[in-house]
Amino acid sequence: MSHKDRTLALSLLFSAMAGTLQPVAQAQAPAADQAGTIETIVITGNERIEDRTVLSYLLVEPGAPFDSHRIDLSLKSLFATGLFADASFDRVGNQLVITLVENPIVNRVMIEGNKAMGEEKIREEVQIAPRGVFTAARMQADVQRVMELYRQSGRFAAKVTPEYVPLDQNRVDVIFSITEGPVSGVRAINFIGNEVYSDDRLRKEIVTRQSRWWQFFSSNDNYDPGRMEYDRDLLRQFYQNKGYYDFRVDSAVAELTPDQKDFYITYTIDEGEIYRFGDLSVATELEKLNTDALKNALAAQPGDLFRGDTIEESIDALTYVAGIAGYAFIDVRPEIDADPDTKTVNVTFHVNEGPRVYINRINIVGNTQTLDRVVRRELRIAEGDAFNRILLDRSRNRVRALGYFKDVELTELPTPDADQVDVNIAVTEQPTGEMSFSAGFSSSESFLVDVSVAQRNVLGRGQSASARLSTSSLQQILDFQYTEPRFLDRNMSAGIGAFATRLDYSDTDLGGYTTESVGVSAQLGFPLSDRLQLGLKYTLQNDRIDVVDQAIVIDEDTGERITTEYTVDDGGTPGDTSDDIVGVVYLTEDDLPLPDGSLIVDVCDIRYLNRYSLCSSERSEVSSIVGYNLLLDMKNDPIEPTGGFDLLFGQDVSGLGGDVNFIRTTGTMNLYQGFTRDIVGQLRLSGGYIEPYGTSDSESEYGQTTPQGVRINNRFFKGGNSFRGFDTAGLGPRIVQVIENDDGTETVRRLNALGGNAFYQASFDLSVPNYLPEQYGIKTGLFLEAGAVGLLSDIDKTDPIEFTDSLGRDAVQLIEDELSLRASTGLSIYWTSPFGPIRFDFSHVLKSEEYDRTESFRFSTSTRF
Repeated sequence: MSHKDRTLALSLLFSAMAGTLQPVAQAQAPAADQAGTIETIVITGNERIEDRTVLSYLLVEPGAPFDSHRIDLSLKSLFATGLFADASFDRVGNQLVITLVENPIVNRVMIEGNKAMGEEKIREEVQIAPRGVFTAARMQADVQRVMELYRQSGRFAAKVTPEYVPLDQNRVDVIFSITEGPVSGVRAINFIGNEVYSDDRLRKEIVTRQSRWWQFFSSNDNYDPGRMEYDRDLLRQFYQNKGYYDFRVDSAVAELTPDQKDFYITYTIDEGEIYRFGDLSVATELEKLNTDALKNALAAQPGDLFRGDTIEESIDALTYVAGIAGYAFIDVRPEIDADPDTKTVNVTFHVNEGPRVYINRINIVGNTQTLDRVVRRELRIAEGDAFNRILLDRSRNRVRALGYFKDVELTELPTPDADQVDVNIAVTEQPTGEMSFSAGFSSSESFLVDVSVAQRNVLGRGQSASARLSTSSLQQILDFQYTEPRFLDRNMSAGIGAFATRLDYSDTDLGGYTTESVGVSAQLGFPLSDRLQLGLKYTLQNDRIDVVDQAIVIDEDTGERITTEYTVDDGGTPGDTSDDIVGVVYLTEDDLPLPDGSLIVDVCDIRYLNRYSLCSSERSEVSSIVGYNLLLDMKNDPIEPTGGFDLLFGQDVSGLGGDVNFIRTTGTMNLYQGFTRDIVGQLRLSGGYIEPYGTSDSESEYGQTTPQGVRINNRFFKGGNSFRGFDTAGLGPRIVQVIENDDGTETVRRLNALGGNAFYQASFDLSVPNYLPEQYGIKTGLFLEAGAVGLLSDIDKTDPIEFTDSLGRDAVQLIEDELSLRASTGLSIYWTSPFGPIRFDFSHVLKSEEYDRTESFRFSTSTRF
């Protein structure tokens, strides 16, 4: 900008800032002679603003006398519009001449120099906008707002320099030049007067953190005066919940460091002494309420350590009990009487019927993606209903249980009518889409990958859709699911799905087979009560099981594999065969010519003596499965429960059409218990049993018919994510070969995993504090797994088979089906990383069978969108 432009700009700025001083001086001009009548009003200097608009602001008009007081008020009225930078009133004869200088119009607003803070966030604070009227006062107010924005982000050295550039047609460009400066951190937080709790302990109870180089993902280490006030309340809550009733914060001081970069924060506190609850009583005049019953509902007993939260919990409990008795409008007021001599706090809870209040409007705010009706259909109260705290709390939990929102807050707002309130439901959206990635290391496969994409709130309508593509050396899964939570606008859910899976357990350690399944499913679900849900489902699928092909040479008469001896020269005396190595190997189809009486067959051929038992499952069959499940949810919180339980029971019946007949029953119970804020335990008990029924036979591709048992793909398998410490299909019935070595020891060779018809399992998870800074986002937990899989049907078992292996050693092949206890323990680490949540599991097996397969490490991660 040129020197001439800057001079003109400064002149206009000073003129505008002085505008408020001019009306009194200018209004005196026509006051010397008040005699006479205004014949005409002449307006000059206005370019954009029409004469009639100016006249509408005046308190004088043609035909009125020259009244200096009314002219002065007219002048002030013009300045109050903010449209004019200057105005003067002059009397010329019987004419009133008004000379105006219009304020400029803003052409554009430019923000320069901002790097740490986004321009969009700054523009939200700036009130000056293009095509609006420019005044220096407005510009200066915007400067203060931007400065406050930077102070809140910890940049107290930030400077904002306003400029404007005059343009033609009385327009200006407004420029805010920002020098952000460094972030003002918190170099140290100190406490004076604390004796019971250390500085380190108190620092953990407040939001503000000391600045450290590794806290680059957190802003809580920036100095913020507003946050300091909040920290004072947190300290008070902490001490009062530890029994210190008369605790107080005497002062909270922030001092700038000598280098002007950071702050020292010092809290001076008076801890006081420990108080306990004294007399606790309930007073009420309501006929339906029994004071003894109300007193039993209190969250504390005389002699208990005083806790501020206990009083709030008691108020909630009394409100709930009164609500059950039919009182929807309850006013509970605690009367607190502290006795410094006995160090006790006596509390009397006055329970009275409050004024009848009804809900006028329910406003939902913050749902930038989710539709209003998705939230409203979860509410247990409607506009026009009587105000009921219990139903409101229940509605809040139902909205939280959707999983769409990070936070849900309900507030009541007064209305002009004393008997009505508005209810505001403020929600904070969170990502509902999820892309997950998991990987693991084990003794069977070095690496596996699982990728899935899901959206739990499609287009904000509450519908869920998911697509999963999983691939590894063991399995390939393609799965699509879609659910409508309010089918036909009724309180029931409906869903459909389609899937295709291929499990490759061709490794004999895993099973020695592959299975391919293709199917579709449909589900219906509806509530039986607020706590009980019933789900119905139907699945139609085609399963094909193939045992890995392996050609062998057997004796036509005995069915045993044919062996042949081989000799290896040990490199000793030429021509001396006494010390040569002699071994035995199985003949193969490549060993031509084969001896007379031999046959080349597959390992599943019924003529083979050691035929695997799972060969009876080798066929393609259609399963038509109808099932139901009941869910009883008694948790105290749908997202992070610290008490209560949930119970899931289900049964599936296959055989209403199709080729497969079985009844499968499963059940799971989760118990939750919070011990402290950081220590929460979860006990999961689960079990299941599957049993075939009917007399239908199935014919395999080898021509034999075998009575129907439980096919291997319908049995229960445990391991991997379902039983930490054990590999996929790592525990349970398995085909093994026990070989007797020459030195008298035995070698156990693990072959096919068979799964079981029954399982039982108990899992205990305990979240424990790790004392790492909260901003790291790292949580830790301990776990204990215990259970077993087994109980194969007799038809799915084979008798032990004795044979001689390829090295001439005696061996026996048998099925191990011990329903013996397995157990593991370990450590889980959860990290809320910038890339999504990551979980690490480190396991140690406490009890296992010799033929089980174990793993010691597994991790998984996901990201949300």
